[in-house]
Amino acid sequence: MKLLVIGKNGQVGGELLKALPSSFEITATDRSTLDLAKPAQIASVIRAVKPDVIINAAAYTAVDKAESDQAAAQAVNAAAPGVMADAANSIGALLVHYSTDYVFDGKKDGLYIEDDAPAPLGVYGRTKLDGERAIQASGCRHLILRTEWVYGPYGGNFLLTMLRLAASRPELRVVDDQFGAPTSARMIAEATARILSAGIPQDNGLYHMTAAGRTTWCGFARAILAGSGSKTPVVAIPTKDYPTPAARPRNSLFDNSRFEKRFGFRLPAWEEGLRQCLQTLAKG
Repeated sequence: MKLLVIGKNGQVGGELLKALPSSFEITATDRSTLDLAKPAQIASVIRAVKPDVIINAAAYTAVDKAESDQAAAQAVNAAAPGVMADAANSIGALLVHYSTDYVFDGKKDGLYIEDDAPAPLGVYGRTKLDGERAIQASGCRHLILRTEWVYGPYGGNFLLTMLRLAASRPELRVVDDQFGAPTSARMIAEATARILSAGIPQDNGLYHMTAAGRTTWCGFARAILAGSGSKTPVVAIPTKDYPTPAARPRNSLFDNSRFEKRFGFRLPAWEEGLRQCLQTLAKG
């Protein structure tokens, strides 16, 4: 199987290169070799590699910055996946694409299913939704995996921010009324590798794929610090006490049963992903 991994230096991209079987023929790109703001370059690279599967692990993920940088977010999150999809369609490749809980407004009381109507609150969510729709409209074979609260042992993410701040502040104040399932980049990569190791899916699909369980940002922060041995206290605060340029969904909890039914497994509990990540950090 010949794979093209786009975004090899990102959180998920880096973990994909570790998780994908060595029997796969893998070409991986980063911003220096594939600029997602240049549509012609995207199509050219895909035509040159002629992969069986394209995995798009690249995205514009600066949620607050996107509010004032809409053009860049639109180019990377919406236009680029559309170009990838058209190119994939032209060579008969499967496109695997990751999306987000931010396509929803978080106002639902229960678990979100794939058929719930999207209602993004900000630019990041809107552009990610546009990317999903561009892929679906292209006619290419595709697998769209929505996930959330992604973190890992490198890059910019909530876990590393909490560890950094805990080392320099007497206490942390963290939002405790937004709910979700922290999902490690390693979990996402290993799940993707497991799917592809069983063969290239021949059916199209949109699936929710998150770690099992639930918590809040405050609960996640407390678990991070406890697991790292930090004694810095974490104070729970409401969202209104931590204003941000972009609004966040209050409820990001997903129903993953469609994914489990289709692929025959579910992701581990979020606590297990955190344990693995902290173990990796401890090893340096």
